[in-house]
Amino acid sequence: IVVNEVVQWFRCNHEHARDAWQGQLGLGPAILRLGRQECNGTITWPPMPDSTAGTLFLVATPIGNLEDITIRALRVLRECSLIAAEDTRHTAGLLRHFDIRTPTTSLHEHNESARVAQLVARLLGGASISVVSDAGTPAVSDPGFRLVQAAIAAGIRVESVPGPSAILAALVASGLPTDAFVFVGFPPPKHRARAAWFETLRPESRTVVFFEAPHRIRETLGDALRVFGDRQVAVGRELTKLHEEILRGRLSEVIGHLTETRGEFTVVIAGVLEPDRESVAKPDDSRLFLEFGQLTESGLGRREAIAKLATRHALPSRQVYAAIERSRPS
Repeated sequence: IVVNEVVQWFRCNHEHARDAWQGQLGLGPAILRLGRQECNGTITWPPMPDSTAGTLFLVATPIGNLEDITIRALRVLRECSLIAAEDTRHTAGLLRHFDIRTPTTSLHEHNESARVAQLVARLLGGASISVVSDAGTPAVSDPGFRLVQAAIAAGIRVESVPGPSAILAALVASGLPTDAFVFVGFPPPKHRARAAWFETLRPESRTVVFFEAPHRIRETLGDALRVFGDRQVAVGRELTKLHEEILRGRLSEVIGHLTETRGEFTVVIAGVLEPDRESVAKPDDSRLFLEFGQLTESGLGRREAIAKLATRHALPSRQVYAAIERSRPS
């Protein structure tokens, strides 16, 4: 009898705590597996992982060459209860190739917020779910981040199943320093916002890695050349696929040799050299005025733009304001 009472106490305590985090996340009572029970004792926060809950797997998939799939990824995809895919039609081809018949559901940028509660409910009910993107590692410039946050908050086990990554594939083959790098996702699609985005990266001493769509690659590299100067760059296209191509050289050279603009692009650009950092970090009045105009045209207010420039260049806001006023046409 005593053992049963202790078990009931722990179960009640856990359900009480789980109800609390559900309220925090706005998931509502629909995902409760047991009704609310009042009980004495201390509530542990955050709740301990539920041994009856499933596991959320983040499974890396090939970025082009199906031979890059790992044995562990295949096992997890076969054994899990559900696969949450960025594009179920795209993932269907991968599953069909390896004769994996696990059911799928969609998880993309347009439905992730609404789908999180449903998937967390399945996980709490004991199901194990694998998240996959169209290519590479999920939750990196792809859906999955919100689901991971909610699962962790719920005390659900989250495991990464590592594998192919376009970021690392391009970086290690670039010939540029790999000891320190920064991945910055996709540049803004509009020219002015993209130029301002590159300005924030101009003082960066680490190697910079980003993705770009084929129809914008020329414009983006041109903006990088204007902002960064003629730095070393490596542009990877169709990595791991039959027509893989990596162009290396100065930005001006690579732009001149970029004849094929189809396929997915991963860009690796050298960071600023140490002797150049002083000039990069201390812009003159005209550059501050130019950057101020780019920021305000991209939608920032006057005060926000000045604050952003002050942070970007490690300058007092008053100094930035004074430089902008000095540069205004009289």
